[in-house]
Amino acid sequence: MSWVKELFHTEKPIIAMCHIRALPGDSLYDEEKGMDYVVEKAREDLLALQKGGVDAVMFSNEFSLPYLKKVNPETTAAMAAVIGQLKNEIKVPFGVDVLWDPYATLDLAAATGACFVREVM
Repeated sequence: MSWVKELFHTEKPIIAMCHIRALPGDSLYDEEKGMDYVVEKAREDLLALQKGGVDAVMFSNEFSLPYLKKVNPETTAAMAAVIGQLKNEIKVPFGVDVLWDPYATLDLAAATGACFVREVM
């Protein structure tokens, strides 16, 4: 059996993106709404994607603009906090991508128990 089929239970998985909103330290972060808003929006996306029947979910900091080749530590920590709060609701394999930082991506995967990563290594 291939690792793809073993992990996703299909040879051609649909991996959907859960784009995490701007995080602390990002220029677009909304301090008034805070992290509760970021978590709630990620939860809405996660649940809709799972209900839609995807085979896996990828968490990404899409709104952390501009993308950095080395993110600040608070980006990885905030992403870990979001995923940690959603962990009990994740019903499919999940992966992570800290745009464009491969080291932070691997750190986040290790911290959250992600099954896979996507990044330019």
